[in-house]
Amino acid sequence: MDFQLSEDQRALRSGVRELLAGRFDRDRMRAVLDRGEGVGRELWGQLGAAGFFALRLPEDEGGVGLGLPEAVLLFEEAGRVLLPGPLVGTHLAAGAVKGAAEGRAAVAVAYDGGDGRDGGDGRGGGRYGDGRGDRDGGTVADLADADALLVLGPGEDVRVLTGEPLRALVRAARPVRSLDPLTPLHRVASPAGQGEALPADAVRLRGEAAVLTAAEQLGSAARTLETAVQHAREREQFGAPIGSFQAVKHLCARMLTRVETARVAVYAAAVTADAVEIAGAKLLADEAAVGNARDCLQVHGGMGFTWEADVHLHLKRAWVRAARPPTAAESEEILADDLGRTEPPGRAPGARG
Repeated sequence: MDFQLSEDQRALRSGVRELLAGRFDRDRMRAVLDRGEGVGRELWGQLGAAGFFALRLPEDEGGVGLGLPEAVLLFEEAGRVLLPGPLVGTHLAAGAVKGAAEGRAAVAVAYDGGDGRDGGDGRGGGRYGDGRGDRDGGTVADLADADALLVLGPGEDVRVLTGEPLRALVRAARPVRSLDPLTPLHRVASPAGQGEALPADAVRLRGEAAVLTAAEQLGSAARTLETAVQHAREREQFGAPIGSFQAVKHLCARMLTRVETARVAVYAAAVTADAVEIAGAKLLADEAAVGNARDCLQVHGGMGFTWEADVHLHLKRAWVRAARPPTAAESEEILADDLGRTEPPGRAPGARG
């Protein structure tokens, strides 16, 4: 199978990169960060007009008619520039929530397992709630400004909350301190059984959400690699660029290996939509995003820890995304279970020894 991008796919990626460079460059990102606000409805509408959210809708429904592999390219570019907001939820809800496809509505997403499981808060322990069995719905990103909430429940249950049910949920929600200053979080009560049921498969949507999140992580990992290499070329110590030092070369080489390994896995998962492939892609993309941000900090030295540098923002966003399902532990369980089901070559099914 050929995973090389087609000419149309390369043009799509280039177009999105140009759009984001013109609408959400570093100055705009920093302005949003300093104000402590979201990207604003104007940019959301521009993304909708460009087909970001309606990309996979059929053309007769006002969409572009493309697939998950093309959506991955868009989300990879969004990850490069740290574009905030409920991108995944709005994309998944296009066609189901009025205005989502056009960028007139923002749709947050809640992963409700009925047992307090959620997308995490980036601290590594938010996935399973507080263990009290009080129907905790976990943490939800970008809830306060959302026009709808897409709830991916257990099994095949998919619901959407709008209007008064959503407003009641928001009023009762408790703000949670987020590691990422561009990703506001709220802890909510379980929304199970609330809202309008949608004729969709929650398992499929969870898988697609994981692939799109992995694509964002991939974009972030690629960006921190570029940032580290650029700094290593420009920064001089002892009369030579620091990139000429073996220790720095090894860091950059390791970062490149992570990016290319994760890219192959994410692109493959987008094509196959296989649960095991998705788990592997999310695991590798999370490791690439977090690991590359850490190594980028090392290449920058003490300067990388300052507020003026963007490296810490990539690390914080990577931590928050890594806590979304499937987490590293969940991905490892899926992969281990699949390995346990696979018979070694030459061994008859069920044979021992």
